[in-house]
Formats: sequence, C-alpha cells, structure tokens
Amino acid sequence: MKADALRGNLDAMILAVVRDRPLHGYGVSEALHARSEGAVDLPTGTLYPALRRLERLGYLRSAWDTVGGRKRRTYEITRSGRAHLAAQQQAWSEISSVMNAIIGPA
Repeated sequence: MKADALRGNLDAMILAVVRDRPLHGYGVSEALHARSEGAVDLPTGTLYPALRRLERLGYLRSAWDTVGGRKRRTYEITRSGRAHLAAQQQAWSEISSVMNAIIGPA
C-alpha cells in the first residue's frame, strides 16, 4: 500500500499500535506491518516525522531506553492521544459506513 493512500489516517494508525504498550520506532513500523498483514510498510522518512509530530501535538511522549547496549526512543500514548484516537475511530466508523453504502458491493 502506498503512503499516499494512508494520508490522513497515519496518525490514528500510529496511535492505535502504541495504545496497548510503548514501542520504539521500528516496533511501530513492525506492528503496522503485522496488523495490516503486510499491506503497510512505511519508509522511515514517513514514520519518524509522524512520530515527532504526534509528540509535538502532545499525543505521544517519548523516553530513551537502552536495550542490548543500544539506545532507542520509545513512544507511549498520552491521555490526549487516547482522546484523539477515540475521535478518529468515531470519524472512521462514520466515513467507512458512508463509503460502503456508496461504493460497496452492489
């Protein structure tokens, strides 16, 4: 799936995968890939700027961890991130319902 097709939905997708547990950037990428059964494979040039933007907006917070001697930034959803995700889920439900009614199977 091309990154253009995900435009407008990337924030909600990232928030959804970090909702259950904190993840580092590569873990976010892997979770998106796994949940989409391989359809979503974001380049780092798309993912990391999105993570930083979500952090600036207050939807994510990050901390540095050391795992196996390597430092990595781990992202965790905030309370406002959970509220934003809930709003995005509601909007997605409404949009997908309307789109299925219009362009879904005859």
